[in-house]
Amino acid sequence: MQLLAYILIYPIFWFISILPFRVLYFLSDITYFLVYRVVGYRKKTVRENLRLTLRHLNVEERREIEKKFYSHFCDTLFEMLKTISISEAELKKRFTFDNIEMIREYEEKGKSVSLICAHYGSYEWLLIMNKYLTTHTGFGVYKVIRNKYFDKLVKKIRGKFDANLVSARETVPLMLQNKRKGILGFYGFISDQSPKLGSTIHWTKFFGMEVPVHVGAEMLAKKLDMNIMFVKGAKIKRGYYKARFIAFEDSPKEVPNFEITDCFIKLLEAQILEAPEYYLWTHKRFKHRKNDPPVTA
Repeated sequence: MQLLAYILIYPIFWFISILPFRVLYFLSDITYFLVYRVVGYRKKTVRENLRLTLRHLNVEERREIEKKFYSHFCDTLFEMLKTISISEAELKKRFTFDNIEMIREYEEKGKSVSLICAHYGSYEWLLIMNKYLTTHTGFGVYKVIRNKYFDKLVKKIRGKFDANLVSARETVPLMLQNKRKGILGFYGFISDQSPKLGSTIHWTKFFGMEVPVHVGAEMLAKKLDMNIMFVKGAKIKRGYYKARFIAFEDSPKEVPNFEITDCFIKLLEAQILEAPEYYLWTHKRFKHRKNDPPVTA
């Protein structure tokens, strides 16, 4: 069944990927109408998340952000499909970096790097940064797709941009192995979603609510003596994005536990408030919160 699903669906994905961007965004507009107006995909979750986080806005203002979010959400779905056939030159034009020289600076430090980012903007296209690496290897921690054929396809697509995907289960063994072999890498962690309660070891404030957070990027950097960078994404206009690297301590192991993770969450909160429509609101990020947000006067 998995192979059959792949055989039937992949040609459609490939055909969509070779369409011009103007056609892709026309399809995205149609999809937006179906997803938001007709189906109402996860609308209850999105509205609750916006209510909890954007308490300073009234209902009408949050509805406008909601509409913009769904439009952006549909754009990113088609942009992900476009990645199947997009060229390196085209992707470099559409996803730029304000301070790409920082990659070189961190490579010259002679340590592996823990790169912490969030589901914001075009986090999928962030993989183009691997094309700027010279002495390090890029690794991205990801969630394995159940269909093994599509999982292999995703690895192949990202592999053409020098991104090596590693499942969460394989991450620690691989990093330890690379450490022993002297292989230096940039390890990308998307660290903003809610972890399972059984594996939670730290809670922090996020929009005034006490929530569990992922700390793997920080704790592995401490254990393996790595450097840490944050990535702040932004959307310039439809189909064009940029990112900025934000440096942290050169010696994370000297920083008190969880301070780095708390810093990341504060940076993420500030980033969301700048343009909330570009954050991924469809996940139940606050389902394990210990408290409701404080009442806004």
